[in-house]
Amino acid sequence: MKRTSLSFIVMLLGLTILLSGCTQKSDALTVVTDGTFPPFETVDEQTKEIVGFDMDLIHAIAERAGLNIEVQNISWDPLLAGMAECQYDMAISAITIKPERALQMGFSDPYTNAGQIVVVDIDNTTVNAHTDLAGMTVGAQIATTGAMQAEAIEGVTLKTYDTYELAFLDVVNGQIDAVIVDYPTAVAFVNQNSESLKLVGEVFTDEAYGIAFCKTNTALIEQVNTALAELIADGTVRELENRWFSAD
Repeated sequence: MKRTSLSFIVMLLGLTILLSGCTQKSDALTVVTDGTFPPFETVDEQTKEIVGFDMDLIHAIAERAGLNIEVQNISWDPLLAGMAECQYDMAISAITIKPERALQMGFSDPYTNAGQIVVVDIDNTTVNAHTDLAGMTVGAQIATTGAMQAEAIEGVTLKTYDTYELAFLDVVNGQIDAVIVDYPTAVAFVNQNSESLKLVGEVFTDEAYGIAFCKTNTALIEQVNTALAELIADGTVRELENRWFSAD
């Protein structure tokens, strides 16, 4: 009888410890990202960890604000839909702050600016700027501002992709004429594929990126904005930009 009671107590203690551990894990804020968008977020081939400007920034913000975060890698469309439905606490994934998105989710203050630029095959001599794209097939990742800009150019046929990597592959294979993409991401892909891709023209939009939130979580937005302002003021954000956005 005593042995049974003792075993029962040990089992209860083990269960309590297990549940305690689960409870602590559930306290972490869920941050989602689409790890296909270098230099903002990409999966390191060696470590399999998500790395990039956004990752360094969100961890710096969490440390400064005293937040416990857990980053999850999901695709772009579910990321936007999930944030609109408050399935996640935050999203950081080179998300342009746009009025239509702000109707569905909350945003932090802007943390960096970028714009759209055109990428073509290295041998392309026809396209020198976005104004030359009329009558051509242009690729972009689905539901991005690159896709929106392509649709806005008269005469362009838009082809959308789940990732920009697939779009660039189609450019090289001659399946599409060009890709419209955020400048830092364009630089990252062109640097990795300098024998087959090139930038043309100038950046032709001005876009501010923000961290997305469940729209009703105003307290968390304020907490993150405070930490972000401190990181901008002390030069941390600029250091991260210099590290990740180099065009060399």
